[in-house]
Amino acid sequence: MPSLADRMPALVISKEELKRWGKLWLGDKNPETGKDKEPFSFDRQQSVNFASFIDLAFGQALATALGGIPVVKPNANSLLPTEDDCVEVGAVRVIGGIRPQNYDVAYRPDGPRVVFDSKTLNEEKSVGKNWQNMINDLATEATTIHTRFPYAVVAFIVVVPKPALGAKQEFDIIRTLERLGSRKDVLDQAHLAEAISFIVWDPETGTIDKNIPDPNSPLRVEIFSDILFPHYLDRYKGLPPHSEEQ
Repeated sequence: MPSLADRMPALVISKEELKRWGKLWLGDKNPETGKDKEPFSFDRQQSVNFASFIDLAFGQALATALGGIPVVKPNANSLLPTEDDCVEVGAVRVIGGIRPQNYDVAYRPDGPRVVFDSKTLNEEKSVGKNWQNMINDLATEATTIHTRFPYAVVAFIVVVPKPALGAKQEFDIIRTLERLGSRKDVLDQAHLAEAISFIVWDPETGTIDKNIPDPNSPLRVEIFSDILFPHYLDRYKGLPPHSEEQ
């Protein structure tokens, strides 16, 4: 059985990938299709695919912490993982207490122990109109897991390009996400998540803003793993499929 690590590696969000996607965001055409699109935005397919490299980074870090177990692509039609002990990265179907829900990453050796979703708002208009709807989605996704699986660890990353973020929205989003990502005990409210990060990125350089959110905020992606993984250790350390010596 794999040995559980004491810590989960920090997420490595590729600057080069962010810069590559930034070129697509800044342009007025999709270079793959040649079709026109609004500059300072993604087209529909780009929006769907954008955060997949962040999902993979999370899955790889989690798999390392769980003892170097495999990272696999899930079967979208299956309610069980394709291997006995693996981290799934892709559309993972979970039947929760409210509704069936697809998550971007999951670890579910005996039901969901860790679920993760990335959320993106990619246009100034979308941030202004949709950020509160996104908050509702996060709370519902946390609730649908926690009402059936109160010991599950629920985590989210929200990603927004800096030019699309207004000062008022920045304040409101950060304040709301900090409240939403405050679940510390299995008896805490079901709509809260165990860990949330907020990434604000520069499309021209591919860099993550060092000051939004504040360096002391629990939403900083640099400390995401350090906030998330202790919850897992508290709830599952010493239990199968981890080695008995843990």
